[in-house]
Amino acid sequence: METDALFILVKLRTVIKISRHLGCAALALVLVAATATPSARAGDAAPRAETSYFTTRAVLAEFFPRSEHVGYRTFALDKSMRARLAQRLGYAPVRDRYTIFVATSHGQIDGYAVVDDEQGLHQPITFATRLSPRGMVERVEIMVYREPRGDEVRDARFRKQFEGKTSQDQLRLNRDIDAVSGATVSSASLAVGVRRATVLVEELALGLSTLASAPAAVPAGERAARPAPVSR
Repeated sequence: METDALFILVKLRTVIKISRHLGCAALALVLVAATATPSARAGDAAPRAETSYFTTRAVLAEFFPRSEHVGYRTFALDKSMRARLAQRLGYAPVRDRYTIFVATSHGQIDGYAVVDDEQGLHQPITFATRLSPRGMVERVEIMVYREPRGDEVRDARFRKQFEGKTSQDQLRLNRDIDAVSGATVSSASLAVGVRRATVLVEELALGLSTLASAPAAVPAGERAARPAPVSR
């Protein structure tokens, strides 16, 4: 701010000196240039694009409209589970704990959902994956897209490719999943993220993990979106 003020002061002094030789129109142009912010003078790129399509509550209601209850379980990863996940995924999990949403009716599990982020070209993509009681992908939705380009991955034809996939599918781009033209990086990011969701559900929610789990506080940004029981 001090640098901007000094810059403007110097320019205004220059304006005072030359104003005697310029008309009103030219003087106005000089004043506009003098009071422009450094970022405007430098021609900064357009601000980051961010479009939200679903909140956590909304996407869960969309995934499980007929379920009696949608709750969640948060699993803390110990050293052995982190190593197991790293072995299966091919990279170390970024988080120390993962939350898996569980939809139930009449005491039976209707399905699971994982809300997660995966890095896109420049910004993370927030997405949700719905899985069957056996861990098969049933639906994928983009919740928040933050890039100025590449949101074609929201196209239903692209997302439909994940349906029926399980943790046994590698979800390799252009082999198991066709990339969207003009959105190759985002396509690859979602393939990585959806496969992680299948592995997490299989390892943590389907009885293959011995980790103790219990409801935990939802992160501050998600507290208001914690799902309430859904009546039929």
